[in-house]
This record gives sequence, structure tokens and C-alpha cells, in this order.
Amino acid sequence: MKQNEYLNKIEELKQEIKKVVVGQDLLVRDLLITLFCKGHILIEWVPGLAKTLTVSSLSRALDLDFSRVQFTPDLLPSDLIGARVYTPETKEFYIKTGPIVSNFVLADEINRAPSKVQSALLEAMAERQVTIADKTIKLDEPFIVLATQNPIEQDGTYTLPEAQLDRFLFKTIVSYPSEQEEIEIMKNNSLNSDLSGIKKVLWKKDILAIQKLIEDIFVDQNIYEYIKDIVTYTRDLNNEVWKYLFYWASPRASIALLSAGKALAYLSNRDFVIPEDIKEIAKQVLRHRLILNYEAIAENITVDELIEKVLNNVKVK
Repeated sequence: MKQNEYLNKIEELKQEIKKVVVGQDLLVRDLLITLFCKGHILIEWVPGLAKTLTVSSLSRALDLDFSRVQFTPDLLPSDLIGARVYTPETKEFYIKTGPIVSNFVLADEINRAPSKVQSALLEAMAERQVTIADKTIKLDEPFIVLATQNPIEQDGTYTLPEAQLDRFLFKTIVSYPSEQEEIEIMKNNSLNSDLSGIKKVLWKKDILAIQKLIEDIFVDQNIYEYIKDIVTYTRDLNNEVWKYLFYWASPRASIALLSAGKALAYLSNRDFVIPEDIKEIAKQVLRHRLILNYEAIAENITVDELIEKVLNNVKVK
């Protein structure tokens, strides 16, 4: 299948999602970029904005194994990755895998799980494998974790460790619908829509082929320099951004900017990356990697404002 045919399939997939989800075009785009970049995505904002519905709708349109885990404070690692189970009849143990052994894993309210569960999830995200007793199980490709969290709740929640945050390719903030979209939501009652009408559009072999096409997108040396300058600007002691941060962008941020920029170029029907691609996905890549210090919090400075300053001060050479 040629590139244009895959792009037509992607447009068809978006239309399938729109059967039940009103708006959220940016979230759908970010989900697709994450999938095609072999990454993971953290989706954040208040309840009722169709975060889970959008992810579930996308999973219906893909020929991938799908599982959903509702994270709770009493969740155990074995509930996520599986366990070794004893069979009385045979007097033997066997491995029963958990919901993480899938292609498309929705981790709902990820910040409600305790540290041992987060550690087990981190192994799957980082190494694409899980360890049960003395057995290591490789996860099938493609593998993507789509995690949601609600930032306004505090009871029964745990702050995600920085090492785990850095494993997410994107952190996407879901927006409120427009006034017209609000009316459409009420008419369609799309928060409780039936997903059975969504048909499969992209198959596993298509996704793997698209991933390969994106890897081959051309990147000019100036784009490499531009990404390098953006990331190193956050570490520069002599600018106004550095003093507001506890932690700065790691080399993994550079890789994420490059990969996501190539995916965005592909979705824009280009075989090369332009600076606007990097600018467009910079906030999603950097907002969970730049950790604000107390001075920033005291002055009500947001991480997105700091990223804007970085983009305004870093020029393409």
C-alpha cells in the first residue's frame, strides 16, 4: 500500500471516531502520532471530556488487542502483569498473564496506583517486557500505553515518578468543547455512545508499515540543530527559564521531538520535517519533562508558558 493510501485510511479512521466523539481532533492526532512513533501518551484534564471514550473509540477502529485497567490504590502488580498460578489437578504452576500483555493498553486514572504497580508498568513501558516470577515475557508490537489522569483530585492519588513521566512520548491536555460542540454533545449524548458501530480501518500490518515509513522521513541538519537548541536552552543557567525548573529536558526529549516531528510531517503528507512540525508538538513533548520549582509555583508560572518562552527565544539556524 502506498503512502497516500495509508493517509486515506487514517482519514477514514478519524471519521469512524467522529461517529461517537464530538471534537477532540487534537487528542486524536496526538494518539495517532504516539502510536506511529512507538511511544506512550499521558492524557490529562478533568472528568467528562471524553478522554476514555476517545481512546476506546480508537481501539475499536484498530485491529489490535485491547485491554483496560482501572487503576486504584489497592491494585497489585499481579493485577497488572499477571502471576504464577498453581493448578491442584496437575500440581504444577503456570503463568497467567495480566491485561498489560496486549497491544493497546488503557491505564485509566494512572495516578491512583501505588509505587509497586507503577514500577511494574514502567518495566513494560521502557523495556517492552514483563517479568513474572523467573520468566520474562516480551510484549507484542505494536505496544502502547494510553494513560489518563485527573489533576484536580488529591485523595487516593500518587504523583507519578519523574522516571516514568519521561517514558511518555506525549502529555496531552484535553480541552473543553466549543459552544457548538457542546450542543452536538447534548444532541448525540456522545459521552454514553455505543461503540459497536465503529468499524476496523487499520490493521496491525498497516500500523507497522506506517511506522517504517515515518522512520524514513527526511530530517535536515538544521532541524537536528533546532531540536538540540530547544532542549539545551532549558539547561542554560543564563536564561530566564532555567531558574524556574527543578529538572530540565533530557536527551529522551530530543528523541521524542524528532520522532513526533517526523510523524507530524507524515500526517501532513510531507516526506521531510519543517521547523513548524517541531513547534507544534513541543508542548506535548516537554510539558511533563520540565519540572517546575517552588519559585515558579509561587509566581503562578505554568510549564506551557516556559515552553513558549523557549520557542520564542530559539531560532532556526
